[in-house]
Amino acid sequence: MNIIESFKIALTSLASNKMRSLLTMLGIIIGVGAVIALQSIGEGVVASSMARLTANGTNLITVSPSSQSSGGIAQSTTNANLTLEDAEAMTDTTRITSALAVAPELRTNGQLVYNSKNTVGQGVGTTPAYPQVRDLVVANGDWFSDSDVAQSRTVIVLGATIATTLFSDEDPLNKTIKLNRINFTVVGVLTAKGGTGFGSLDNQIYVPITTAQKRLAGNRQQGVAGVGKTINSIVAKADAPNNVEKLISQMTDLLRERHKISGSQSDDFQVVNQQDLLQTARDQAATYTIFLLVIASISLFVGGIGIMNIMLVTVTERTREIGIRKAIGAKPSDILVQFMIESISICFVGGLIGVVVGVISSIIVGKTVPSLPTLLSPSVIVIAVGFAVAVGLFFGIYPARRASKLNPIDALRYD
Repeated sequence: MNIIESFKIALTSLASNKMRSLLTMLGIIIGVGAVIALQSIGEGVVASSMARLTANGTNLITVSPSSQSSGGIAQSTTNANLTLEDAEAMTDTTRITSALAVAPELRTNGQLVYNSKNTVGQGVGTTPAYPQVRDLVVANGDWFSDSDVAQSRTVIVLGATIATTLFSDEDPLNKTIKLNRINFTVVGVLTAKGGTGFGSLDNQIYVPITTAQKRLAGNRQQGVAGVGKTINSIVAKADAPNNVEKLISQMTDLLRERHKISGSQSDDFQVVNQQDLLQTARDQAATYTIFLLVIASISLFVGGIGIMNIMLVTVTERTREIGIRKAIGAKPSDILVQFMIESISICFVGGLIGVVVGVISSIIVGKTVPSLPTLLSPSVIVIAVGFAVAVGLFFGIYPARRASKLNPIDALRYD
């Protein structure tokens, strides 16, 4: 039997019952559309997260405070475990041999005002080593110096988005802005790193850590050891990817020594490896993909049942036609192929419509919801349509076999 002719007959059958065909394909359309839309959102969110993580620096290690415990009993509930002196101790190259750079972080949110414009940014008090740790590039001006840190000068470096919001096309350098009502002089503007939201590097501002401690954090309380000013975290960059674990070990040993933590006690700090965060993001993406495949399978399974049902109705409606074709020489395999092609055609057309629905939905979400970036994948589209065709093949077998096994005499008598 001519395959092309079979497809023409199948499409004619679909066109002759437009509403019934559309309702039959509805499950396939929804299933394919949902897979493409959700997958594009998922991949977009994961890609955005990965970009945000890598924008924070490669080979990055972050040390942050945590509660200390011994024998399963909490010994300290304070989170003031890290000090500026801890970060300074990590610059000792005789103890920390695998670090390219180490810098403290003291975070504070601030209202920034320049003339009639204002915005909110996340402030980071740190040192001149910070750009090397976080892979930051100064596009205009310079980063603040060791002298600025030593003298607690009120100088500030702006993220790209903050600079654009406050100054538009005006040159920000040497301009005075207010940060929490304190005058700061702009000494540098960073190259845009990308990303959206309050936590984006482009929405951050950077000041000398001594200035942040004295002017923005109000001379914070002393650390748990009774000396030094507390900070939020310490960030370090390993000098090579294969030295990350070595650097973690060196930093951990030094901090345990400084914090007088003995062998049975748990650390009062936690160390996070950037590579671990990236792997976690990849694992979450894989889990999300599996979850979507399960949803798609259910949707397409329900759609397949509807297709099998309508194909059984079609076989009943065309029983006499089947009898006539067999009487003039059509083989059972010809009838089988004809109805299989009709079932596949329904799913293929439904899949194509589902692709259009999914792509349009993905674009709309990406344009209207900035927090949900989308990333369309051609491979996902191909797989979704292929799966839809497979559903048509699977659920079309029973109706097609039933049609091929009809007795021609009984079929001709059917009215």
